[in-house]
Amino acid sequence: MARALRAATEGRGGVLLVEGQMGMGKSRLLHEAAEVAEHTGFAVLRGTADELSQMMPLMPLISALGESPHALLTGMAVSDVLDLRLLMTEQLRSRLEGRAAQGPVLVTLDDLHWADSTTMLALRTLAADLTSYPLVWMLALTRGSGDDPPRLDRLFEALERDGATPVRLGPLADDAVALIVEDVLQASPGPDVLALSGATGGNPFLLVELLGKINEEGAVQIDGGHARLAWAELPWVRAITRKRLDGLAAPTRHMLQVAAILGRSFAVHDLAEMLGEPASRLLPALEEATAAGVLVPSGDLLAFRHDLLRQAVTDAVTPPVRLALRRQAGEMLLNRGGSSVPAAAHLVHSARPGDTRALDGLDRAAREVLCASPQTAADLALRALELTPDDDSHRLARTAAAVDALTVTGRLAEAADLVREALATLPDAKSVELRCKLAVIMLLGGQPGESLAEAEIALVQPDLPPELSGVVELAWFKALIALNEFKRGEERAEGVLADPGRSPDARVGALLLLGHLNFLDGRVEAGLDQFREAVLIASEGSISARLTHPRLLLARILTCMQRLEEAETNIQAAEEEVRGAGHTPYAANPAFFRARLRLVAGRMDDASVEAQTGLALAEEFGTHAFELFGYAVLAIVAVRTGDIAAATRHIDRYRSEQAALGLRFGSLWGLWALALFAEATGGPGAAKEMLESTDRERRMWLLVVEPPSAAWMTRIALMTGDRESAEEVVEAAERLKRDNPGFPVLAAAADHARGLLDGDSARLSRAAASYRDPWSRASASEDLGALLGSTAGAPDTDAAVLCLEQALEGYDRVGALRDVARVRARLRRLGVRRRHWTYSERPSTGWGSLTETEGTVASLVAHGLTNRQVATRMFLSPHTVSFHLRQVFRKLGIGSRVELARLAAELAPEENEVPTSSSPDRTRRSRPR
Repeated sequence: MARALRAATEGRGGVLLVEGQMGMGKSRLLHEAAEVAEHTGFAVLRGTADELSQMMPLMPLISALGESPHALLTGMAVSDVLDLRLLMTEQLRSRLEGRAAQGPVLVTLDDLHWADSTTMLALRTLAADLTSYPLVWMLALTRGSGDDPPRLDRLFEALERDGATPVRLGPLADDAVALIVEDVLQASPGPDVLALSGATGGNPFLLVELLGKINEEGAVQIDGGHARLAWAELPWVRAITRKRLDGLAAPTRHMLQVAAILGRSFAVHDLAEMLGEPASRLLPALEEATAAGVLVPSGDLLAFRHDLLRQAVTDAVTPPVRLALRRQAGEMLLNRGGSSVPAAAHLVHSARPGDTRALDGLDRAAREVLCASPQTAADLALRALELTPDDDSHRLARTAAAVDALTVTGRLAEAADLVREALATLPDAKSVELRCKLAVIMLLGGQPGESLAEAEIALVQPDLPPELSGVVELAWFKALIALNEFKRGEERAEGVLADPGRSPDARVGALLLLGHLNFLDGRVEAGLDQFREAVLIASEGSISARLTHPRLLLARILTCMQRLEEAETNIQAAEEEVRGAGHTPYAANPAFFRARLRLVAGRMDDASVEAQTGLALAEEFGTHAFELFGYAVLAIVAVRTGDIAAATRHIDRYRSEQAALGLRFGSLWGLWALALFAEATGGPGAAKEMLESTDRERRMWLLVVEPPSAAWMTRIALMTGDRESAEEVVEAAERLKRDNPGFPVLAAAADHARGLLDGDSARLSRAAASYRDPWSRASASEDLGALLGSTAGAPDTDAAVLCLEQALEGYDRVGALRDVARVRARLRRLGVRRRHWTYSERPSTGWGSLTETEGTVASLVAHGLTNRQVATRMFLSPHTVSFHLRQVFRKLGIGSRVELARLAAELAPEENEVPTSSSPDRTRRSRPR
């Protein structure tokens, strides 16, 4: 603890995870840490979770900041937001950054075993993203209850993997017990006192309670500085806490039993209302409980001094009475009006089947918390549904509410099971809405085949309401797109667009499908126009249309055509839409599409980071529609860097996910990753076999989705003696070039492929000059060098060497080490060895070790920008900025923004310039002599 606080005064953040059984001193440790921190100039933020506040989203963090949930959203338009978790977490991040920018901060959060799921999600994000600030987290939870929340286990495991320090408080050792006994009794304990003390199992709270009680009852004799028991018959230690309560007057005990139902802390007026007494009549009992050390003041409330005391009080109440008291508390809170959430904390345990008023309270509470804590909403909705009889008229509505909450929170399998269970008993007339929901659920879960089947059943229903028809048509079109079955939906899409009365949802779906079809059939501009029209309609249409996020699909096509600036702008806009609408099922997708864009731009480190960010978010939110995209990017990066073991892992995950999702071919672009991996591990023959495992149409589509694949496929065909296939690829690439004159990448790809097929150096030279992405440019230079160096009868060695050195430099700049090794081997065969070039590996530490993006992040942070400001400036997510910043700290051997700013200030401006977004990357550079 002292080390973490000391590090924070030097600008370094940290996380301490405090765990232990009840009574082990966790709360005391947090309190002492807060006292020390305040004394040394820290801003201290203290929050606590409890059983009854776990229904209230982010309550421990919000209370620590002294905020209210409404204050977090002040000034923000949230009327159409589906899920407030992203927005609220962003607001918390902003407030914590602001506090930490002014000086070191300690945040203590106690009893997190009672925390709501949104708090856990926020902690996972904030603890990782704010490590560069002088911000220390102390997070405490009680172990040993037998029902520790799995989400909390995952949170602590993830934080520990990221470097958090575990502090596990176990039982006191015998010598520590002896020291405490001597300190409390002010005498050296005899063997009998130590034996009795040992019965506490080393639990500090129980030990102090035991010593206080036996001393109070005169059961200890002090003689000559030694303590011994006055008599042998003493209560077992487990009864000590209960014995303290038994000594209280009956009215006081009864009052405490009711108070315990209200929570660890409670308002006196609530207690008075529960007892049907004015607060003034409770004074004698409250004074006795306070004097006995059972209750203590806690701001405007009273609180049990320890959870063990409250537990002892609660255990004295029989379960039927406990349930009745909880039902009374829930009823009392419902009668006050306002929020139903506090009442739901009681009703969720005490409501009984058919209890109309209680179920109505649970319904309202679920609706209230759906946006801010869908996990809690799902649990409440499921509980209400569990208590609803099969013949109840509200059962269908409660099923729909539970399905919506489960869908938003990413519990898609549970949502689907719930829908199917309901569909098995509902008549078709009442099942349409649920079937539409199931189609959407299957799509979000990455199972477009099942989504398509459900959508088709819904579409033929004669009583399909107009407000649902557009939604289900949109799902149908999107399922076909995911399955690459575009032609199957072509006729219906054209019919939708020809009918001006069709809903915006259906029109957006139709445009997206036809846009894909035109694009893949080589009518690129027409396809882009349809994507842009879909973006326009969605921006002005219904929530369902907006939540399709066609900007992301437009960005994907623009990336294929290497219009990277426009693609970047659309990804950034889509990310803001996702966050602003709280559309967590799409939270991961901007990172996946940005990963592909970074790969095309030759920034493989960044591509890898973005793909990993996307996969982490997909896991967090339970949506898997674009995970294949992430694994494909990681596999290609690994192949190009020569890390075949990593490439194998990523391809295995790709194939595993593909099989789990029931996709025959997987991602269309994923075919490129599979083919590259096959060539890297099995040679040209394996690559040819991989390509031929799919149908010809898909192979031709690859020429549009990944234009540089034209040259690669031509090369593979020629290396395996299949000139006919090579000619087919070249003719298709040239047709794309001819039909799409406004897209230079298609012209470069066609020239590259034709140059390989015909051995045409002019075509290869033109391709090398025309490609925009550095890897393809280096590939064309390599092919030109290989051709010039092997021309029958008259090899031009000097020109070949120059081209190969240009290829070497290009591969080197993007970190394509596997390609670097191949080109160096070609140069050696031409008699060129190391004396002809200098090859500088990027160092592992220091400024020179930073990638271009890491250098830009370092520069901006050193100039005082927050992570969010850096993310906005660089078109990244805050998660990605945090990742890069951690890499910067590791490579520079520092741990704080303060140290980074100091190092940057010490650099000579000419010799050690910190790279910025406009600075060239000065690492991995090959320079001819």
